[in-house]
Amino acid sequence: MSERDTYPPGVPCWVAAFEPEPDGLVGFYRELFGWETEDVLPPDSPGSHFLCRLRGRDVAAVVSQDGVSPRSVPMWATYISVESADDTARRVIDAGGSVVGAPFDSPPGGARVAVLADPAGAVFCVWQPGERQGAHLVNEPGAWSMSQLNTADPEGAKAFYGAVFGWATDTFDAGEAEITLWRVPGYVGGEPEQPVARDVVGAMVPMSGDQQDNPPAHWSVDFWVDDVDAVVERAFHRGGRVVMPPVDSPIGTTAFLADPQGAAFSVSKVGRGRFNSSAVDLTLGRSGCRRAGPRSPA
Repeated sequence: MSERDTYPPGVPCWVAAFEPEPDGLVGFYRELFGWETEDVLPPDSPGSHFLCRLRGRDVAAVVSQDGVSPRSVPMWATYISVESADDTARRVIDAGGSVVGAPFDSPPGGARVAVLADPAGAVFCVWQPGERQGAHLVNEPGAWSMSQLNTADPEGAKAFYGAVFGWATDTFDAGEAEITLWRVPGYVGGEPEQPVARDVVGAMVPMSGDQQDNPPAHWSVDFWVDDVDAVVERAFHRGGRVVMPPVDSPIGTTAFLADPQGAAFSVSKVGRGRFNSSAVDLTLGRSGCRRAGPRSPA
């Protein structure tokens, strides 16, 4: 079911938020998702590395941004399992990407990781397992469910990620845009009842090439929740920002949020949802945020 012990190479396995002040932020996520958090770095360390757990099992991390994130804004990063972080970094360069953070051993010895970027600039990380394999729980309320690449160059992305990770793709027309599903042939993951094939490991949606209207290419992360409307309310009242209120789709209900330090993420409930107009009031009336256009759940 939702418990995981290992991840084959090429499968996304972990997510972490790179934040300027993790110590002041972990309380937000504890209240939002019911996480337990522990700083695993020594007290005299210059930064923080909070492991976040659900029922005692690792689900995510909130870490210091300095020296890790290449961007000046906080972000949620997706990690992809690999046999060798060093070899993957070389393949990324050969495929036209870049190394943002050279491979290093992540504290406390859990994995060897590298921070990389595709040719369009979307940042992702790779994870060479050590003592830890990745997330112990996925696809349940309070846990990460899926990551999505948002890019203005889908064809270039297909070539790049295919060369680096061996990913295959399925693309279908979703009305306003073509949605691409990333697949690892032969992998059996996900959940038996999910609406897509079980070798699907991520998604991609196209963005307009006009950078005035869109952020740079990036990976986004989605967390499952029991009640999207309730999580939106909690996030707003605890200092978060409602980027887009709950939207129903054939898959379920999704909302897009940002934490108090600016890292964006989405929350979803799979299954038929119900729109709550109070969430729209929070977004359009009180927070002053511009509502984004329709997007597919991650």
